[in-house]
Amino acid sequence: MKKKTISVLLAAAMVVGTFAGCGSAPAEQPAAPAEEAAPAEEAAPAEEAAPAEEAAPEEEAAAPALEGTVKVAAFEGGYGADMWTEVCAAFEASHPGVTVELTVDKKIEDVITPGMKAGDYPDVIHCATGREAGLTETITKEKGLLPLTDVMEMTVPGEDVKVKDKIVPGFLDTLATNPYGDGVTYYAPMFYGPCGLFYDAGLLEEKGWTLPTTWDEMWELGDKAKAEGISLFTYPTTGYFDAFMYALLSSAGGPAFFDQCMTYSEGVWESEDARKVFDIVAKLAEYTEPTTVANANNESFTKNQQLILDDKAIFCPNGTWLPGEMADAPRGENFKWGFTAIPAVNAGGAGCSFCWFEQMWIPAAAENQDLAKEFVAYMYSDEAAAIFASSNAIQPIVGIGESLEGDNKLFYSVYDTGATAVMGGFAATAPVEGTTMADALFETVNSIVSGDKTVDEWIAAVSEVSDKYRAAME
Repeated sequence: MKKKTISVLLAAAMVVGTFAGCGSAPAEQPAAPAEEAAPAEEAAPAEEAAPAEEAAPEEEAAAPALEGTVKVAAFEGGYGADMWTEVCAAFEASHPGVTVELTVDKKIEDVITPGMKAGDYPDVIHCATGREAGLTETITKEKGLLPLTDVMEMTVPGEDVKVKDKIVPGFLDTLATNPYGDGVTYYAPMFYGPCGLFYDAGLLEEKGWTLPTTWDEMWELGDKAKAEGISLFTYPTTGYFDAFMYALLSSAGGPAFFDQCMTYSEGVWESEDARKVFDIVAKLAEYTEPTTVANANNESFTKNQQLILDDKAIFCPNGTWLPGEMADAPRGENFKWGFTAIPAVNAGGAGCSFCWFEQMWIPAAAENQDLAKEFVAYMYSDEAAAIFASSNAIQPIVGIGESLEGDNKLFYSVYDTGATAVMGGFAATAPVEGTTMADALFETVNSIVSGDKTVDEWIAAVSEVSDKYRAAME
């Protein structure tokens, strides 16, 4: 992908105004006429007089409007950069006196980190956890985040509802928004989407193959496909195994077990439930398209995604941005997107779909924190949500699914057809030098597929790293 940097400075007139819902009492409430006032000698006792605060505060000045510049840094993902330009312009239009200085880049960490090291921080940063650069995790571990609990209590700009009441229930009760597990929100949940397995529904219809709901059924399909020269599985890069394995872990041992994995519980990776997950991935390696490992990098990953469009592989783990990312790629005339949850690990269990979402946060070192909070609150307005949705970036806002059509309706209905939602990620800890859980747990998949490492070696390495993070928990 070609690196693209957009730095936009959108100017607006500096106009003094009032916050919605704030200001002096309405002019149509004048003081009582003088002739109706009681004569001085007949004045009511002092304790019966109307309290001073009930009088129209004619002399009270209107609350000052927010003014100044808010610096916003945003990751340019598969949804593109134009939506950020548009939403920032809309924010300025609704906040006279405020200017947004916007920076958007596919490698936003590389753009803003040098300035941050020099003490020049953006006021708002849109950068999810789980990215290779690990910026969000680093700032989190260093306790460099501003709490957003008060933002959740703010009224959405231009509306009459609190931010927390606009957000889909459950999104504020996860380690993916409360990284310290203390009930305090530090990440605002942004664009979300179910993750699962994408495939060519037209191929399965043509072959008369049934969509697997268990791993036994998956292996049966893999054997049928192999007989016709088609691989069962591919993956863009090993980074996509985060959502994949999170869903497997939850399916294998349930939500409590998943939380134990995410909080580095002692011995959890040597447990029977964890072993089920490692073994599934190892067996899936036997059904993985042979060129996958060679192209599983940031430069060639689309070649692996193309495999399912060319019917050379059936399933590919990914998120809802995939169809947009491959919109111009060639495909067969009968191709149509299919999407399903990760099959159930245990007999009688449900499939799982990890609900991935991006995060927005405010650095504790941000200079314009009030403007930053107002900007974050505005992200949950109907106006902002409509702008984002036009680029297929869906906000976790109550009722937004009713407006979706086409592929999005297919993707976002996965939880309506029996899949269990899985949310969250590894708990934040103090920094651990020289290793990450992502490297140990996900990056090793390439070595499993290539046969360079065994499952036992994989489990031992993950357990060792997990022990280090457990010791670093605060």
